[in-house]
Amino acid sequence: MRLVIGSVAVLMLLAALDQTIVSTALPTIVADLGGLDHLSWVVTAYILASTMVAPLYGKLGDTFGRRNVVFFSVGLFLLGSVLCGMATSMLFLILARALQGLGGGGLFVLALSIIGDVIAPKDRGKIQGVFAGVFGLSSVAGPLLGGWFVDAFSWHWIFYINLPFGLLALAGFAYGFQPTGKRVRAKIDVLGAVTLSLTLACVVLLTSLAGTQFAWSDPQAIGLMALCGAALVAFLFIETRAADPILPLSLFKMNTFWVTSIISFVTGAMMFGALTFIPIYLQLAKGATATASGLQLIPMTFGILGASTIAGRYMTATGKYRRLPIIGLSVASLGLLALTRLSADMPSVQLWAALIAVGAGMGSIFPVVTTAVQNAAPRHLLGTATAAGLMFRQVGGSVAVSAFGALFAARMAAQMNGMEVEGLSSIAELGPKSLAALPADAQTLVAQSVSSALRPVYAIAASLAVVGLLFAFLLDEIPLESRHTPRKPDPA
Repeated sequence: MRLVIGSVAVLMLLAALDQTIVSTALPTIVADLGGLDHLSWVVTAYILASTMVAPLYGKLGDTFGRRNVVFFSVGLFLLGSVLCGMATSMLFLILARALQGLGGGGLFVLALSIIGDVIAPKDRGKIQGVFAGVFGLSSVAGPLLGGWFVDAFSWHWIFYINLPFGLLALAGFAYGFQPTGKRVRAKIDVLGAVTLSLTLACVVLLTSLAGTQFAWSDPQAIGLMALCGAALVAFLFIETRAADPILPLSLFKMNTFWVTSIISFVTGAMMFGALTFIPIYLQLAKGATATASGLQLIPMTFGILGASTIAGRYMTATGKYRRLPIIGLSVASLGLLALTRLSADMPSVQLWAALIAVGAGMGSIFPVVTTAVQNAAPRHLLGTATAAGLMFRQVGGSVAVSAFGALFAARMAAQMNGMEVEGLSSIAELGPKSLAALPADAQTLVAQSVSSALRPVYAIAASLAVVGLLFAFLLDEIPLESRHTPRKPDPA
């Protein structure tokens, strides 16, 4: 069992790292391959593909067995990694990243679902806490590792390094997770899968590109909105009539499922919002380097690791979980409120305390949402329910980063409108190197503008945390039992 848990943890770590590891390598990649206009697609292609396929992997694992689907998912991920490393053009790299995401999206879902297969409900919290720590660690370690590989070797190795670790982890999983010999005959809900994937694709594309690549009033944005709405309506219609739906709507009748889905969405928005914009503040308002700004996120990682470990042990010892998201969202909201006081002269200790609070809040939530859903869902829907939670968190993060980014850009434009900064012709030129070349008074002006522009971002994030807290009070508590078969509560 330890071999299985360790192996899937490594696979999950690799998939999570590849969401962020390319960020610090992008300037070097563009200098090598060209294609500056398509820079964002190197990141978007992976997130888009992994978000689209998450619900499908959950259903496939429930139907055909998670062992077989893990082999398929890891194979796609490693093949995509090799092709990314071999890329000779930006288009080739983007397509390879999409293939990598098709495999990586399954690793998230399958890793968490396998814990539901091999661990009794009462003991899952401790393991899910470890997995939550792995996810939090990867968010900070990714940019740092990406920069180190570029400096020490070449950008190709941020992808090639997946191969030895992935194969080793897959071998450990294959040895430790033996097949049951059971086969299930089921009809895959193809139309449901297509319409759900199309809906998610439109959401991710709209939130990633609208406001940056094209305006919200642009025909492309309006077309994506219309397509998203049509696909969602079609999906709901299909799911009400499908014999074996890809995402059974009956799950939403379960209090545990719909409440944790809302909490997952809020948590994703908080996490990706904090991780995305704190480095911007540190580099443009405090003058930190890219590496130094990544290192200053470590307190947040410590908060996630510590809180997720404590939360997991609490669930194992007591068999309860309801109070954990209440505590977590309360602490996270206080941390986010502290970030609304950002300024160029904010002491580092104050910033670290706020990041620890945000991390501790998220660490208290991550293990709960998965454990609670797996405890309440019928066993034959365990993977499907797990995948849905991850889907809501991913979509929450995508929507938040886009909305927060648009707000930040608009605020910066308003703050610096009409201001003439010596040595700076456009806000788009802002960066650590260009900032360092500005006169001292211009640096001060930019630092004040960045701090002021980011305060509303964290005010909205804090408001979302409060909304999540209100829903957390509605969460039913189904005791986590020591037996292996999950309890099946009355959906009503």
